[in-house]
Amino acid sequence: MDPKDTLMILKENGKGLKAEGIIRLAYQEFGRKVNFATSLGEEDQVITDMISRVAPDVEIFTLDTGRLFPEAYDLLAKTQKKYPHLRFKIYCPNTHSVETMVQEKGINLFYESMENRKLCCHVRKVEPLRRALFNMDAWIVGLRRQQAVTRANAETFEWDEENAKIKINPLAEWSLEDVHRYIKEHNVDVSPLHTKGFVSIGCACCTRAIKPGEDIRAGRWWWEQPEQKECGLHNNPKWKGHKK
Repeated sequence: MDPKDTLMILKENGKGLKAEGIIRLAYQEFGRKVNFATSLGEEDQVITDMISRVAPDVEIFTLDTGRLFPEAYDLLAKTQKKYPHLRFKIYCPNTHSVETMVQEKGINLFYESMENRKLCCHVRKVEPLRRALFNMDAWIVGLRRQQAVTRANAETFEWDEENAKIKINPLAEWSLEDVHRYIKEHNVDVSPLHTKGFVSIGCACCTRAIKPGEDIRAGRWWWEQPEQKECGLHNNPKWKGHKK
């Protein structure tokens, strides 16, 4: 079946389903041909817990960029121990690509220009993601519409043109309060950085705590405009400000 026909069927069958039901439906449709990308944020920790309950055979992968917070590695280790029945996989950037980039552009190239920042994201995130998705038909992510202007029209099931895969956003309609409610009710482990003003957490060099009243993505690439704050993993051609 054409993937886009499958997408239409999923959209129809997924109407009215809660997040756990969406994950279960994805596994029923794709089996081991769907995986879940976690950046170890609050939303992703929620989805990991849901997968442990309704689809424990789904592979969970994370991208180790080499510039993550120490707390991220600690949380990953803690999560792997908490869910020993789940399959975790870690993808790292190509060593030669990182060495070449740093030699030519500098160790903190991303502060110099948007072009450099996107290059760094491509080398450390996008290329490893492509390897993670190579044999997959679909992937699950923790995007929510309220996270950023670039994600305001995220659908529960959508077509990822960049990777030619079906992308599944089980929490697309959730608020941050919904996320926190689930974390409390199910005793989900999250990064201690969240209690220090970090809401959206990426690489340590490109993430800061936000101030009261700031947008939840204000701490990511704070030297750039809101409409520019994507790393290339979640390009959205339907959004009017989309630029590759």
